[in-house]
Amino acid sequence: MLIFDAHLDLAFNAVDWNRDLRMDLAEIRAQERILKLTDHGRGTGTVSFPELRKGGIGMGVGTLFARVEQQINHPFGCTTTEACYAVAMSHVNYYRAMEKSGWMRNIRTRGELQQHAIDFQTNPRHTPFGYVLSMECADAVLHPDNIREWYELGLRAIGLTHYGANRYGGGTRSEVGLSADAVPLLRNIEDLGIALDLTHLSDPSFWQVADRFNGRVLASHQNARKFCDWQRQFSDAQISFVIERKGVIGMSLDVAMLQPGWVRGVSTPEVTLLNVVENIDHICQLAGNAKNVGIGSDLDGGYGYEQTPTDLNTIADLHKIPELLSKRGYSTSDVEAVMHGNWLRFFSEVLPA
Repeated sequence: MLIFDAHLDLAFNAVDWNRDLRMDLAEIRAQERILKLTDHGRGTGTVSFPELRKGGIGMGVGTLFARVEQQINHPFGCTTTEACYAVAMSHVNYYRAMEKSGWMRNIRTRGELQQHAIDFQTNPRHTPFGYVLSMECADAVLHPDNIREWYELGLRAIGLTHYGANRYGGGTRSEVGLSADAVPLLRNIEDLGIALDLTHLSDPSFWQVADRFNGRVLASHQNARKFCDWQRQFSDAQISFVIERKGVIGMSLDVAMLQPGWVRGVSTPEVTLLNVVENIDHICQLAGNAKNVGIGSDLDGGYGYEQTPTDLNTIADLHKIPELLSKRGYSTSDVEAVMHGNWLRFFSEVLPA
């Protein structure tokens, strides 16, 4: 079954973490054996292009990711907006290089989306990974009007914030609302028809966006607060808002979003893919159907299999989810909707003709 994964930090892994994603996963892990001793997420990666093909993950969202961190002693992030811009541009150029070498295909329009789905279903072994370009955290947008340059480069979705208070507002683990510059940026995003990713917004920022933004929304990698009660997950009211706005919510495989009380570097995974299915079912129950939920794994988003469900070793294991959904009583059509159909429908409505 075709899987559409709505959140993959491929360029971050290739450029920032210096991984050759064309290699077999075992080789990537072996290369990082020494780093595994000191760096979280090293030597335990779950994503490579061969592994994507093995699992039938033929389409998804590839991110640009750069975040301002003003503290110069912080192990991640950039001290300036201009540096964020440069890092995000390097991610764009990585994707372009992978297109030239035949490993990836950029999807900018509805027609390209439809054609790629046909190509993959016809010849999955030799079809490049098709990606929609998104930006996780808008710190790389130099000013509100600069979003137009990113659109011309193929950007079709964007989230405003990440962790903490970023340039355009409050993110995860903050109680800060939107900044003044977020208002014209949101207006430009709406005018261009870019989808707004609500993932990583603080609760105040989320509801301010809800009042100000009338374009299409999604939540690329976002689970339910009901099962893991801290701010990174959505409350039922937030889930219902996305449903009402005809958005899709992608299920993350990060154990920190599935297992209550998780402490990075201290806790060990106790949850399984059944917990992911539990989140899927909860959203379906709130919606009354299976039209608003999909996969947004966030695998290798700064962690590896030490921070995933115990029955997931590589991204190819996403293919265990359809059987679990079937056992839960979901029909074949509903399973297909969750695994790819809902994201295909969403982007067919969002992407320009």
